[in-house]
Amino acid sequence: QVQLVESGGGLVQAGGSLRLSCAASGRASTLYNMGWFRQAPGQEREFVAAIRWNGVNTDSADPVKGRFTISRDTAKNTVYLQMNSLKPEDTAVYYCAAGTFLYNTYYSRAAKYDYWGQGTQVTVSS
Repeated sequence: QVQLVESGGGLVQAGGSLRLSCAASGRASTLYNMGWFRQAPGQEREFVAAIRWNGVNTDSADPVKGRFTISRDTAKNTVYLQMNSLKPEDTAVYYCAAGTFLYNTYYSRAAKYDYWGQGTQVTVSS
């Protein structure tokens, strides 16, 4: 069992920055690939970014490429999502997820993740 706790959400003006954190705990949690997803009201949950368990490979969705960066601190067992140049369309609940899948092509597939956090709200005002 792995527990995930997100933090760092809030209200920010367009063009601003936020850093989300996801603290993982539990059995072998350092061996999990980690992803960030988001869900806006009335919309499907969508992939944002992911990082392999050992940190050597990352991926991000096209709408956030060049603006968002995912990283992880193994010593703290924490994953971060640095979000810069935020836009109103980035407004959503952001979820952290953990999975043990093998292939990088599975990063964007929510069904491949085994554990999810409770989510943190990000609101970007125009």
